[in-house]
Amino acid sequence: MPTQAKRETIDSLVELLKKSDAVFITEYRGLTVKKISVCRKNIRQAGGEMKVCKNTLMRIALSECGMIQAPDFDFGPNGYVLSYGDAAAVAKAIRDFSKEKGNEALVVKGAILGGKLLTKEQVIALADLPSREQLLAQVVGTIAGPLRGLVTVLSGPARGLVTCLGQIKDKKDAA
Repeated sequence: MPTQAKRETIDSLVELLKKSDAVFITEYRGLTVKKISVCRKNIRQAGGEMKVCKNTLMRIALSECGMIQAPDFDFGPNGYVLSYGDAAAVAKAIRDFSKEKGNEALVVKGAILGGKLLTKEQVIALADLPSREQLLAQVVGTIAGPLRGLVTVLSGPARGLVTCLGQIKDKKDAA
């Protein structure tokens, strides 16, 4: 039976997990406090939050939320990054930070996204996706393309008529 302090920690983790749409599991062993602070800031700017807690407490919180367990990642000092919006942006922030020189100690172990476990390679692939805004812009562009073409085709005869009438007017003015 967990102590009262551990129970409060579990309850706060459960609340955070209920708000999140993805949980990234990272190992931060070897990072200085300054570097981990920079990492947390980058994650916060991307719409996430990094929590460091005991693996057992996170396992209990995950089970209470009904989320899938991550047994392969349940060892070592783990940092749990919770995404509250665009999971791809948070994955990109983690990947970009770990690629910087001197930050190789931050290792992505995997993630829980949409009730499924993701491997390290899948998290990197998620980070390579365009942002949500870019994807929406591409969809809107794809939908607007045929409509733009239709408007151009439909406005052609009217434009031709106006041009023809303009030329007739110019000829009458010249005569």
